[in-house]
Amino acid sequence: MRHAKTGKNCKIADDVRLGLKYKDGCHQAVIGDNAVIREGTIIYGDVTMGTDFKCGHAVLIREETSIGNDVLVGTHTVIDGHCTIGSKVRLQTGVYLSTNTIIGDNVFIGPCTALLNDKYPVKKNYELKGPTIEDDVSIGGNATVLPSVRIGKGAFIAAGAVVTKDVPAGKLARGNPARHYDLPEQLRGRNKI
Repeated sequence: MRHAKTGKNCKIADDVRLGLKYKDGCHQAVIGDNAVIREGTIIYGDVTMGTDFKCGHAVLIREETSIGNDVLVGTHTVIDGHCTIGSKVRLQTGVYLSTNTIIGDNVFIGPCTALLNDKYPVKKNYELKGPTIEDDVSIGGNATVLPSVRIGKGAFIAAGAVVTKDVPAGKLARGNPARHYDLPEQLRGRNKI
């Protein structure tokens, strides 16, 4: 299915579904120049992405998602809609972004990390609010970031951490629940993406 506007020099596998209609009146997906979209990927309508997007196999990107330039989305990653992703972002294999997640620029998110949006799953009504990840954040594999949490600019989240509260800019969060520490000198500064 091709319900999408694609830019120049895109490489799109045959079994990719672009612009999947999720409601009457939804708009086509907009894919920027030089995209590489691999087998088994589904991208809903009302998704927009900039140039140089690349993804692994079997990626799902739901509606109302905006993606910047030079973004890599790993195999079996799910972006569950209504998300904003900046430029120069790397989402590794098996990342889960819940609805209403916001990610800044120059961010790395390690494999099998989950960013959640529901404080009380199936127990009580709650406004779904995903985490906000500011610029130059690095998150190690298998980390979990709970709803409404803000990760400050340049912070580093260790692999396996369970982040239950905001992490100040330039801090290290590790453990379960994650505690905050001063960021070691070698981890300070901008990400090299």
